[in-house]
Amino acid sequence: QVQLVESGGGLVQPGGSLRLSCAFSGNSFSAYTMGWYRQAPGKQRELVARITGGGNTYYSDSVRGRCTISRDNAKKTVYLQMNSLKPEDTAVYSCNADFRAISSYWGQGTQVTVSS
Repeated sequence: QVQLVESGGGLVQPGGSLRLSCAFSGNSFSAYTMGWYRQAPGKQRELVARITGGGNTYYSDSVRGRCTISRDNAKKTVYLQMNSLKPEDTAVYSCNADFRAISSYWGQGTQVTVSS
């Protein structure tokens, strides 16, 4: 059974930075594509970034150039470094683990609030 626990959210001023972490418990971490999603109030959940087991990355247009997703397979952890944060980045950020579209697991989410 896979469990995901996010951390690192919080309140930050516009232009600031945060690093989110997602700790994976279970087997075969390196086989999972890991993704960060976010959901703002009144909006649909959207993909922010994802990284395959081999390290290939994808970013949404809204964060490309400002965020970096990375993973440490030894620590079974995926990170999302977010820079130049904007108020529109305010959302609950959730971690997802996907195994070949067969299995998908979600963390509980962590709140990111960008406000002065």
